[in-house]
Amino acid sequence: MRKRRKTVKLQRDAAHRRSLLANLTCSLIEHGRIRTTLAKAKALRPVAEKMVTLGKRGDLHARRQAVAFLQQKDAVKKLFAEIAPAAADRQGGYCRIIKLGARQSDSAPMALIEWVDAPVAEEVEETAEA
Repeated sequence: MRKRRKTVKLQRDAAHRRSLLANLTCSLIEHGRIRTTLAKAKALRPVAEKMVTLGKRGDLHARRQAVAFLQQKDAVKKLFAEIAPAAADRQGGYCRIIKLGARQSDSAPMALIEWVDAPVAEEVEETAEA
């Protein structure tokens, strides 16, 4: 009988996949939204939401677990200081995936993944200046 696979391999070995997801999570924390392929966005969402859950816990052990996975202290600091408090009243579903269509070069399906609660500050400032 066919069993569903829990993780999407993304054509990478385990160590490469883990570092890819950690780097994508750090980019999402830093920028608020990122543009990537649909498969990577779907693989990123559970990882990013687990990081927000650690941030909502807020204790020292959760912070150390986040640093161990993300490997970037600045991203962990922003996660615990800004993103987790913004999602404090939400019980899951911290990320949103918006499909964008096919990429021009290789027709890969693209998507935009962003935080639901945290507005993107860069775009708000650009619209205010215009």
